[in-house]
Amino acid sequence: MYTIDFSHPIAVHFIGIGGISMSGLAQILAQRGFKVSGSDAKQSAITDALEADHILIHYGHHTTNIHNQIDLVVYTAAIHEDNQELMEAKRLQIPCISRADLLGQIMKNYPIPVAVSGTHGKTTTTSMVSEILLQAKKDPTLSVGGMLKSIDGNIRIGKSDYFVTEACEYTNSFLSFFPKISIILNIEEDHMDFFNNLDEIYDSFHKFAKLLPSDGILIINNSIKDLSRITKDLTCKVITFGFTEDCDYYASDIHFDAFARPTFTLHHKTAQFPITLGVTGEHNVLNALSTIALSDELGISHDIVSSALLGYSGTGRRFEYKGTLGGITILDDYAHHPTEIRATLEAAKNYPHNRICLVFQPHTYTRTKAFLKDFATALSAADLVVLTDIYAAREKNTIGISSSDLLKELSALGTDSYYFPSFDEIENFLLENCVNGDLLITMGAGDVVNIGEKLLGQ
Repeated sequence: MYTIDFSHPIAVHFIGIGGISMSGLAQILAQRGFKVSGSDAKQSAITDALEADHILIHYGHHTTNIHNQIDLVVYTAAIHEDNQELMEAKRLQIPCISRADLLGQIMKNYPIPVAVSGTHGKTTTTSMVSEILLQAKKDPTLSVGGMLKSIDGNIRIGKSDYFVTEACEYTNSFLSFFPKISIILNIEEDHMDFFNNLDEIYDSFHKFAKLLPSDGILIINNSIKDLSRITKDLTCKVITFGFTEDCDYYASDIHFDAFARPTFTLHHKTAQFPITLGVTGEHNVLNALSTIALSDELGISHDIVSSALLGYSGTGRRFEYKGTLGGITILDDYAHHPTEIRATLEAAKNYPHNRICLVFQPHTYTRTKAFLKDFATALSAADLVVLTDIYAAREKNTIGISSSDLLKELSALGTDSYYFPSFDEIENFLLENCVNGDLLITMGAGDVVNIGEKLLGQ
């Protein structure tokens, strides 16, 4: 594999530069003096920001974007072998590495790299860690999988020893990383277009944990089933968190305010003190516990941690308040897995509402088919469900699945549910059927957020 010499900047081209992670890595290299270019399928707010930083962006993937003045090509997991630019780079014998390999090489440049992993909660937890380090004035470099208000984006380039990033298991990409401290929030079935079963996912997380050096630290959710499969042969320090007294860090006395924000008692060894979060839901208590454990290891005071967690009000597209229209409160959430949907709707129950009206955009055909019944059960917690077409992302529909199949499952459960093939039809339906006092949530990892924003005239 090609290894970058960061002391000698070169010309790097990113295929899929508009992705949330790719764009951040492109910015890091640009800040280090590299000549950066990239391509993406379409223009977006992210590509606009990159162009404002004088990064050359091509729209559409074409062989003409690749030439001999490029020294290295970086590509995402979503780029297939038949991609025109990737094929042209190989024809020209330009070195090519994956996004994960580049991120791993960047991590090597920092004495304290922190990797946040798990099937769910990575972006929120990485954001919490970011807020704590910022408030503690640690001057970290941050790579977040969402837009964080306090850094006005998804990337921050600091000058200290700290580097914090999300670590995703998809295509085993996090096995290319070099963490000193890792967090594992949870382990569940997902990305079944890559993994064959849950055993393979456990094996992947175990290999990820084994990347930690003997003087490293693993912070892990104690409620993960068969936890010893991950921790049994580790040489690093292991810290557990959860809701039971056998954890190193655990929470009790959880209660919620009028907007579903939890307050709880934190227990660690003989100490206990109250914590209030600025984000909603019980699932975020677990996320916060992992960040508190990390902060203790880094020597950050509880006062700073408490203040940062209270001040953190969420990352873009995570139970994000978008506005109010005719007495209807509109929120947006990135949930695209049954567990995430359940957590979001559980939080919504503690949020002011008469009815919970949900617009759900299934994400990828393989995920929809793998969890069809689980999706229906999770979605049925809403009072009204409207389905969009499946957001294909990196896939083609070769397995004969559609939102109509999910609608049948919802109807069988007695859920008031509908499917419309276009956003215009959904928007008209919502205008006719949502009323004052309803809580309207647009949900999914695709472009479903556009529905709520269009209703609000944003």
